[in-house]
Amino acid sequence: MYDIAIIGCGPAGASAALFAAKAGKKTLVIDNDQSITKRAWIENHYGVMEITGPDLVETGKKQATKFGANLVQGKAQNVVRLDRGFRIETSNEQFEALHVILATGVLADLAEKIGLRTKPGTEPRIKTVIVVDPNGKTNIDGVWAAGTVAGVSVHTIVTAGDGAKVAINVISELNGERYVDHDVLKS
Repeated sequence: MYDIAIIGCGPAGASAALFAAKAGKKTLVIDNDQSITKRAWIENHYGVMEITGPDLVETGKKQATKFGANLVQGKAQNVVRLDRGFRIETSNEQFEALHVILATGVLADLAEKIGLRTKPGTEPRIKTVIVVDPNGKTNIDGVWAAGTVAGVSVHTIVTAGDGAKVAINVISELNGERYVDHDVLKS
């Protein structure tokens, strides 16, 4: 049983995975390798002069796995509530997790299939987003959403920050107290 399963490994999902794994949570990331960021050229990401979308996505995956996140290639096809947590089903595997974060970018089909409330998107070309509270919680307790699919701006810096925010909120709920992750320079 994973503590946190993240569906999607674009900027929102990878950022959520990085924070979750670094916090010592048993973290799973299921990625179908279809992030729209892979088509981007990025010059407006704080701390990065310029980077290709594919390089940004790869860096995010490496950061998440560096801290112990388990990255699985596949497409999540269903999320089923269990007595404790959820079962995430792909075409050939099943995983269990206490919490699930959907970070599926422009795709809301899985969200609709599992009964999450959705609404029309406000960004150009984003048809549907998941209804979330300010913490990233959905209408299903234990299922969270982050990034573009949660209605934030499609810009990578914004979606990455939202992924981090939602992960911190999940970690805080698991810990029973507010989680903060601050590294300091070594002298």
